[in-house]
Amino acid sequence: MNVLAFDLGGSGGKVLLGRYDGTNIHLESVHRFENSPIPINSGLYWNIINIYQQMNIGIRKAISMTNDTIVSLGIDTFSNDFAFIDRTGELLSPVRSYRDHRTQKYKQETYQKMSPETLYSLTGNQNALFNTLMQLSAMRQAGQGHILDNSYKMLFTPDLLINFLTGEFVSEYTISSVSQLYSFKDQDWCDIILDTFQIPKDMLGKLVQPGTIIGPTKEEYNKQLQTKGFQVIAVCEHDTASAFLASVNDRDCAIISSGTWALVGTEIPEPIITEQGLKYNIANEGGYPGRHRLLRNVMGSWLIQEIREYYKENNQEYSYAELEIFATEAKPFAYLIDVDDPLFFSPGNMPEKIRTYCSNHYKQAPQTIGALVRCVYESLAFKYRWTIEKLEHMIFKPLTSINVVGGGSKSNLMCQFTANACNKPVAAGPSEATALGNILVQLIANKQITDISEGKKIIRASFPTQEFFPEDILIWEKEYLKFKNLLNLD
Repeated sequence: MNVLAFDLGGSGGKVLLGRYDGTNIHLESVHRFENSPIPINSGLYWNIINIYQQMNIGIRKAISMTNDTIVSLGIDTFSNDFAFIDRTGELLSPVRSYRDHRTQKYKQETYQKMSPETLYSLTGNQNALFNTLMQLSAMRQAGQGHILDNSYKMLFTPDLLINFLTGEFVSEYTISSVSQLYSFKDQDWCDIILDTFQIPKDMLGKLVQPGTIIGPTKEEYNKQLQTKGFQVIAVCEHDTASAFLASVNDRDCAIISSGTWALVGTEIPEPIITEQGLKYNIANEGGYPGRHRLLRNVMGSWLIQEIREYYKENNQEYSYAELEIFATEAKPFAYLIDVDDPLFFSPGNMPEKIRTYCSNHYKQAPQTIGALVRCVYESLAFKYRWTIEKLEHMIFKPLTSINVVGGGSKSNLMCQFTANACNKPVAAGPSEATALGNILVQLIANKQITDISEGKKIIRASFPTQEFFPEDILIWEKEYLKFKNLLNLD
């Protein structure tokens, strides 16, 4: 059976072909493209037209490769961003990026309407400026409420793309669950929040669970792509939800979905919404039925991507492998930073931002690219450990191993640093976990496999992992204590 996964991230998108032969999944990269937000005036936007076009380029290639035998397509993306459309599916707004500054501008007004404590108690979501609620509130504060009041639907990015293909208006559960608009208790949109922030409930799409077959592609679309068409399935559309499904470890382990963001968490049966979770901004996120994620966002490889982009703009282009070599040559533990400091959130001249941070804390700063990269990698590893410790306290049991999935699992240096810092064994892979989680849900919907447990066995057989074990434990333990003291972490 041939199925397609469209996986859109903050730095790129890809269409992957999954061929399931009844025993193994064979994954083939069909099309890849770069994706980054575009600044226009004071706003930051995603080029949704190009994203749609690039997705279709990949679909066309896959149709040609398989002699038009694609059975279904699933779409997953980053969360929280959206567009408004009318009854015919016409776009009424661009898609703003979650890194846009408008939420910061209206942060105080938003929290005056409803406190972070109340929001957390109602949703279990992390309090973050990029949340959908924060974006919608900012629109009201900026005098753009007429868009909310007069649009037919607000659709999250993957549901918008699904509408382009099928004409259906849905809101998939996993991506809805992280919007700060959803109540796990009510298993529906949170009426208290919607009323407080004047968000029309009927503007939100019909909630559907992952595994729901949305429907076939439109005839008009089929004609444009010269295909007989295929089914579109609502997978776990939040990319982290898809990535966690493909973890090869058992449930009592830590999972790090490592990409632009590093999502450090674990799977639990149901939400845990407590004062401790609020204190450490631990997020509850919906997953495939019967699964739930407890995690915390860590800035991830965003800093490395931005360092690389800065040097590229200055005519010095390095591969990630070269950056790792430079890092191994740099002095260990010379500089440690809080990778989640707001200073690092927005794009632009990341080396200078890191140097500014270090100058403020050390009175000196890393000068070479190797020192910059090593500083980020070591700091990330320590922030992973601190986050895992907080998760263990919340679930009252240890997480004895770590599975790093996603693109970051290909970094041997980062995986080894993670094992060292956390003093836990690390299994690295699969690197295409998000696409594989996407594909697993399609295979279940298409009645090719029975459940996620069977799917995980297939992934283990199809995509072996690489193992990393802790080294230099005493040295890393000593430096971790310094890291916590530097950042005033308890």
